[in-house]
Amino acid sequence: MDFTPTEEQAAAQGLAAQIFGDLATHERLAAAGTGTDTGLWKELCAAGLTGAVEEIGLLGLVLLLEEQGRTTAQVPFAATCVYGLLAVATHGTDEQRERILPPLRDGTAVAAGAFPARGGLRGDRDGRLSGSVPYVPWLRDATVVLVADADRALWLVRTADPGVTAGPVETTAPWSAARLTLDRVAGERLGGAGAGAEAYGAVLAASRTAFAGLQAGVCAGSLARAVAHTTTREQFGRPLSTNQGVLLRAADAHMDTEAIRVTAYEAAWRYDQGLPYEAQALTAAWWASEAGKRVVHAGQHLHGGTGADLDHPVHRHFLWGRQLDAYLGCGSEVLQELGQLLVKQGSQ
Repeated sequence: MDFTPTEEQAAAQGLAAQIFGDLATHERLAAAGTGTDTGLWKELCAAGLTGAVEEIGLLGLVLLLEEQGRTTAQVPFAATCVYGLLAVATHGTDEQRERILPPLRDGTAVAAGAFPARGGLRGDRDGRLSGSVPYVPWLRDATVVLVADADRALWLVRTADPGVTAGPVETTAPWSAARLTLDRVAGERLGGAGAGAEAYGAVLAASRTAFAGLQAGVCAGSLARAVAHTTTREQFGRPLSTNQGVLLRAADAHMDTEAIRVTAYEAAWRYDQGLPYEAQALTAAWWASEAGKRVVHAGQHLHGGTGADLDHPVHRHFLWGRQLDAYLGCGSEVLQELGQLLVKQGSQ
């Protein structure tokens, strides 16, 4: 395995770091509230970073999402890329790719995903979808949402179509989420008529890998803020960072962050190489859940009383980290899935 970024991946990551660093400021994030920073989203799309994902692969996307996570930038970047660009590019028909991908590349379309499937949506004998999903991140911004029916076949649903309702829902992180309700909606089968359910597992694994990369960035940003705080804040005439307890807590958080990062890299690399990656994606998701919440708790704790300020930037990392802890399956859920997968592989 070689996780060294290609020239294209490194260039895209550098550009993403610059845009997120310049525009995802504390003031702009506070002004956005629980909504999306539309100006930042336009800048990302104008720079070609959404469309670049098809060229730089899932590993490249993980690198870009790390940069988003460092600043907790409020844009539907991960959702549009994994549930829109990568899903359609990999599993769609030629006609679907030609029609759906261009507006996703330039940002005039936004994708969301009702993942993981919880059995809330069902199709009738006419192929029309009904049911509801409690919350879908970035659905308030989405023009199309990727959903799975009870048989885990994938469908593309346009949010403007009759029978589609998106009722705003506030989640732990400000991800412009909404409750999705479908009333006999005629969805479009991803991959065309007769496409099976295999794509569901592939998209879920890819999305778990991508959001693990996002969690790595969230944790890195939280830890960076904690390090900056403890090296400048003094107690009894010396920096807080000279205390052994602070050093050990920060060191543990650093190791946890690196574990999230390297497992996400491995899963993404295997995806790009066309190798089996489901077990690696579950491993990355487990680290993102279990280690992620440890890191964001540590980041807030190392700020002392300052960390209790809900308006402090580190609190945003805490909210994102806790949301990512549970999104796409909490640690115990993905660990159970991983165990079942390993048993199945061992019996083959």
